[in-house]
Amino acid sequence: MDRVLADDLSRLPELLQSARDFAAREVSGLEARPVAHLGKAPDAEPLPAGGAGAEGALARFAERWAPGFSASAGPRYLGFVTGGATPAALTGDWLTGAYDQNATGVGDSSATALEHETLGWLRELFGLGEAHSGAFVTGATVSNTVGLALAREWLGERLGVSVSEAGVAALGPVDVLSGSPHSSIPKALSVLGIGRDRLRTVPVLPGGREAVDVARLAEALDELDGRPAVVVANAGTVNTVDFDDLRAIAGLKERYDFWLHVDAAFGGFAALSPEHAHLTDGLDAADSVCVDLHKWLNVPYDAAVQFTRHRDLQVRVFHNSSPYLGLPTGEPDFVHLTPENSRRLRALPAWFSLAAYGREGHREIVERNIALARHLGDRITDAPGLRLLAPVRLNVVCFTLDGDPTRERVHALGRAVAESGEAFMTPTFYEGTHALRAAFSNWRTTEADTDRVAAALERGVSSL
Repeated sequence: MDRVLADDLSRLPELLQSARDFAAREVSGLEARPVAHLGKAPDAEPLPAGGAGAEGALARFAERWAPGFSASAGPRYLGFVTGGATPAALTGDWLTGAYDQNATGVGDSSATALEHETLGWLRELFGLGEAHSGAFVTGATVSNTVGLALAREWLGERLGVSVSEAGVAALGPVDVLSGSPHSSIPKALSVLGIGRDRLRTVPVLPGGREAVDVARLAEALDELDGRPAVVVANAGTVNTVDFDDLRAIAGLKERYDFWLHVDAAFGGFAALSPEHAHLTDGLDAADSVCVDLHKWLNVPYDAAVQFTRHRDLQVRVFHNSSPYLGLPTGEPDFVHLTPENSRRLRALPAWFSLAAYGREGHREIVERNIALARHLGDRITDAPGLRLLAPVRLNVVCFTLDGDPTRERVHALGRAVAESGEAFMTPTFYEGTHALRAAFSNWRTTEADTDRVAAALERGVSSL
């Protein structure tokens, strides 16, 4: 064994304590840390010939790289839809690395049984019935890709071919319909060989809505003359967190033949709030469902789940034929259910957070974030130089400059706020207008944090 490696092994408890102390300082300092770092990163250095050991590597990281990391785990990082890591989830994530389980099958570990339990808890959390089975994947993009891969196999079944055997060319042109699809949907269609151009956007409801017009969707399905199709419904759009009428869309199945995939990446968490749970009514009727966990469940990256009513199709698409892996059985191993063979035990941080805080703890996070989004919306409404572009429906505030909202000026406002170190928000384009969006999904965010964000925006406007 290498001498440096052997020395590290002999001193492992001390090294882990050093890492623990360093991490604790970093996490406890999140609120004082600049939320974003826009400066130049260190230049790359050549691979060292001789190692410095774990302690030397930690010191090198702390000096060269840590100062430039963003505070994306902190309370005022409002870009994209980014959660943090609850204390319990972080504990579970550290143990995930320590145990280093390859959660593919049941042959040598109880890890997969823990994953099944966690999936059962999540299914209950989102109001899905036992007909839905699930699996962990890296994020919403892969979850959407898995769901659409099953839809692709289902389409082949309708046409009398097996796409998993014959290839996607056996399908011919595929019709995919959606009102306000997330950018990961065309990406998934590209990966799956269906093609980005096969995505057909259906008109949405009037009045600044992003929810699909179900009557227009019915017309689009009617135009297919009985050809089976794929419908991608949205439970929480990116810009305004609008929800398609899932129950009404599912009702169209009485007249038309289509696979219903629901992208509920973060909107699915509305099911935890009694005031907003009606928005997810009908989710259980979907053929496949995407939910992202490193968003509103506040577990570390990367973690998402996909659920489906069609495990038989899932096994057909993803089974791995190899003597050492075994064949899919009545309860197929996860190696037969997702694109990955080897993968980390992503379920453990989620299990820890759910066991630690339960439904009520996570409901409180969701409802507090919604209240804070409304609070920021009120501050923006009252602030000179800013205006809301859409009502604050859930946890995202979409807004722009009040007067001359050019791309340059709106992006300059975003940069000014980021450069202040107070907050970070991502730009968007909504209803023909350049805008910013503030997404609340971090468990640490308070009203005081929200007021700091509003103040940073007001200073940014005055500097333009």
